[in-house]
Amino acid sequence: MKGAEAIIKALKKEDVEHVFGYPGGAVIDLYDAIHEDDDLKHILTRHEQGAAHAADGYARVTGKAGVCIATSGPGATNLVTGIATAHMDSVPVVALTGQVPVEMIGNDAFQEADTTGITIPITKHNQLLKESKNILSTIKKSFHIAETGRNGPVLIDIPKDLQSEDIDFDYPKDISLPGYNPTFRPHELQIKKAVDAIMEARRPVIYAGGGVIASNASKELRELSETIMAPVTTTLLAKGCYNEESDLCLGMLGMHGTKEANYAITESDLIIAVGARFDDRVTGKIEGFAPNAKIVHIDIDPAEIGKNVKTHIPIVGDAKKALNKLIKRINRKKIKKENTEWHNKIKRWKKEKSESLKSEGKRIKPQFVVKKISEKTPDDTILATEVGQCQMWAAHYYKFKKPRTFLTSGGLGTMGYGLPASIGAQIAAPDKKVWNIAGDGSIQMNIQEIATAVKFNLPINIAILNNNYLGMVRQWQELFFDERYSQTHLGENPDFSKIAEGFGAKGMVVEKDSEVEEAIDIANSTDKPVLIDFKVKKEENVYPMVPSGSTLTEMLERKDIKGD
Repeated sequence: MKGAEAIIKALKKEDVEHVFGYPGGAVIDLYDAIHEDDDLKHILTRHEQGAAHAADGYARVTGKAGVCIATSGPGATNLVTGIATAHMDSVPVVALTGQVPVEMIGNDAFQEADTTGITIPITKHNQLLKESKNILSTIKKSFHIAETGRNGPVLIDIPKDLQSEDIDFDYPKDISLPGYNPTFRPHELQIKKAVDAIMEARRPVIYAGGGVIASNASKELRELSETIMAPVTTTLLAKGCYNEESDLCLGMLGMHGTKEANYAITESDLIIAVGARFDDRVTGKIEGFAPNAKIVHIDIDPAEIGKNVKTHIPIVGDAKKALNKLIKRINRKKIKKENTEWHNKIKRWKKEKSESLKSEGKRIKPQFVVKKISEKTPDDTILATEVGQCQMWAAHYYKFKKPRTFLTSGGLGTMGYGLPASIGAQIAAPDKKVWNIAGDGSIQMNIQEIATAVKFNLPINIAILNNNYLGMVRQWQELFFDERYSQTHLGENPDFSKIAEGFGAKGMVVEKDSEVEEAIDIANSTDKPVLIDFKVKKEENVYPMVPSGSTLTEMLERKDIKGD
């Protein structure tokens, strides 16, 4: 069969049901093969970046590699932001890009770009094919690499002539990669050391990262937490791995973390870090991070252990396997389950939060909108976000209860991520509600993907928190640059509701607190895409906030800011 046909058949061997992409000359043979195949469903996005983010969202919901396709040159370079987003957040994506014919590579042919060279730093692995006989083994290898160990994106660059060459379809059952051997089973001695530290701890805190969700270890995390009565704080990407209505949940930690999470980490005597990387947004000033704590760090990627923070007990391995071993070894009769003073202190920190979400006759508070969406949607609703203030309000005011229900760009902070990611999520989970919390700046990055949602009858709901600003940058300018709002005021935005209607979706505008719940109800009951333009307070800020170079306890809170 032709190389292009073999690629499609190979994807189906890897249990791929959907691909996201945009055609072009260098993949025209591949698209002809897609046309002739009745099983593989292709989702035509309106921009290649949208295809990459949709594949990313699909992967986060299913746990399987999402697949995206683009042509050579500008098609491939348009994937770059989405591939980098997946790389920073350890999301399994397989990107297939077209390339000029083999004999023309390096001659500056029409729509030629060094795609593998460009994407080396932002992929877990990539490969430029030079012979059609390597197509099948490369696809097999790529899915294996993307979905095992620390997940990540893999790119295959496929010259046009290889797609039209005849090859024998003999798909490999196994693949040999001598240089790729992730460690899944944790070392028993390290597990024993961690158990001993847990048995001695008086103020333990579990710090959960996205690796908990990647390894499907939410159940084990909860069991460990309840066994040793340790409160749990999560990173942005781990939200949903622990029920946020639990008394032991501290919420998110770090720059925009909760007061109870940041204080608990600082005063703890043992931190059990699971699938997290101690990034700068989490730690604040390194010298002041958890000064009195012994640190147990569980991660499948040995390069992350000790990279940013000194680790006392490193455990390399799969989070699910490591947590299971810890749970089995803990002596439940001897464990110091309750430290009343410690838990009472955490309860006091939680109670100190007091904030009115009412608009007081002015524009709606964005936090109020997110809280109402949380209250009026099912527990298994999937929430995607754009990036900025809208993202942080979603993290604080939406109560996540289940894993794989929160999609956001954490490491790269990609504006324009949320809408296409929500499309991928809805394709992956057609029976679930999907919401996208957006800012008026971010939504305009990939607003064209509303057309994709309409074409494929995807009833996603888009809530724009419209404050006429690039809000997070404006907040920094207010607090640290004497309110010099350089290029962050968007002026009068377009009528987003009319844009939505122009694409064939339903559009609404909400300007009062009293209209919020009804709009959410309408969106939840409408069987096509809905965009709600919430006119929110223009200069509302995200609190708490840890300024750059400060420790986690040096948080700015609402009462600390004059004139807010």
